[in-house]
Amino acid sequence: MPSELSGRLAALVRWIDPGPGASHLVSDVSGWWRDPEVLARLGPALVAPFRAARPTVVVSPAVTGYLLGPLAATALGVGFVPAHKPGDGRLPAGALTWAQSPPDFRGRQVDLAVRDHGVGRGDRVLVVDDWVATGAQVRALYEICAARGAEPVGTATVVLDCAPAVATELRVRGLVDGADLTT
Repeated sequence: MPSELSGRLAALVRWIDPGPGASHLVSDVSGWWRDPEVLARLGPALVAPFRAARPTVVVSPAVTGYLLGPLAATALGVGFVPAHKPGDGRLPAGALTWAQSPPDFRGRQVDLAVRDHGVGRGDRVLVVDDWVATGAQVRALYEICAARGAEPVGTATVVLDCAPAVATELRVRGLVDGADLTT
């Protein structure tokens, strides 16, 4: 992965103080979407480590994953399936497979659902997300894959911010190391 893309992605992250009572700064990655060169290079860069695994579908969680997932799917020439959260206002009708994540970096557990017709037996799933800190949502999506008879081939992320053991276990590859981001 070209280091100039990694550097540009890191430079475009902004940190926002959400105000009184907040215990941490919040990342703002909207600069990634505003920069046309970064936007054009994201999909191909995310999928490069997984091409040999021949994914048949890309699955990404709401909300930022809905931007990255289609970029990755287009770069691979495969389809995209969104993973919904109950509060995202777009919960689809029809049969869904649900999983609950283990606690994330804030101690929250997230419920995720994928339409049953979107992921099926024999699919080779590439999970794509913007930031992997604990692997909690990745674990939930891998659980959904297992329930649907699909095989997760790995996870592509822009920011890899989880423990090395988690990254190895979940086959997570990132474009930027979380340690390289300054607050």
